Amino acid sequence: MYSDDQSRLTSELSLIDNGIVDSTGVLELVGFIEETFGFKVDDADLVPENFDSLAKMTAYIQRRRSGA
Repeated sequence: MYSDDQSRLTSELSLIDNGIVDSTGVLELVGFIEETFGFKVDDADLVPENFDSLAKMTAYIQRRRSGA
């Protein structure tokens, strides 16, 4: 389980496996991303490969913004 030790938070750390976000938290992140970056996250994109770490979210946002 995740502790308050912020030194452990890296861009590759699994946010789900470490209890930092749960399914509700992922939906909140999706809402934030949609509002901030101006695109709709498709239901098919709601997978850990896109939202389980900061690095994965960054890559997903970059792909979507570049039209890929």
